[in-house]
Amino acid sequence: MNAARRNAASIVVRLASLAAAGIGTVGCSEPRMIRAPFATVAPIIDGHGDDPVWQSAVWSADFLDIEGPSRAAPTQRTRVKMAWSDAALFILADLEETDLWATLRTHDEIVFHDNDFEVFIDPDGDGCEYYEIEVNAYGTVFDLYLPKSYRAGGIANHGWTARGMQLAIALDGTLNDNRDRDKRWTVEMALPWSVFEPVSVDGAGATVTTRQCCERPPKRGDAWRINFSRVQWQLERVGTGYRKVSGRAEDNWVWTPQWMVDMHVPQWWGRVVFDASVGPR
Repeated sequence: MNAARRNAASIVVRLASLAAAGIGTVGCSEPRMIRAPFATVAPIIDGHGDDPVWQSAVWSADFLDIEGPSRAAPTQRTRVKMAWSDAALFILADLEETDLWATLRTHDEIVFHDNDFEVFIDPDGDGCEYYEIEVNAYGTVFDLYLPKSYRAGGIANHGWTARGMQLAIALDGTLNDNRDRDKRWTVEMALPWSVFEPVSVDGAGATVTTRQCCERPPKRGDAWRINFSRVQWQLERVGTGYRKVSGRAEDNWVWTPQWMVDMHVPQWWGRVVFDASVGPR
């Protein structure tokens, strides 16, 4: 193991132990921040991202490895835009992809076993009571709610569903066909604010209704904790299709680094500011 690799491994071990103890870390950059413009006219959720509000929204910084810039840069570009209205949060993701591949077709299958795009949202930024949505190139969704992180003993509620979510996938290439060179897939979604209402979960034989402190819809200038992840598997060609390379771990590419291979440390998620500026009418 070379010196750079040893240093990176040492940082990851230190950060993991501090996070497990609930202690803030030092020596890491601040989570990223992006401003989401207000949409007077909601985008049409078709996966193409050519509506006026997307012209005023800025692209995020390119995704990087989940452990930070000390790791190898992603081999394919990923970036996101966000916008909002009084009705919903809008997300547009652009994922370069030379080999479009997906296998899972049933809601709430473990979508990250395929290449996927993931959204993590903690509305009040307290590190508890947050939501996760994963989607693959088929548009198959795995959505779940956590009352607190796994490290803090949280148990995922797979019964939670992002009701009312609009989702569209656009493919620039041919899914599951290695006879051509693909270019990208695009994810566009609208999440109504009602998605983030308190969730009822079973706890010790009782039903517990969780609490979120933030306003929905947010006020102009409010900020929520959000992060995005892309899980990418190494593939090999089989006939005219693909399969995972056996024994290879996945790559995890994220908007703002987690400094460890764990998306469930909300203190490192980025901040999305609901901007007072208005996009084109």
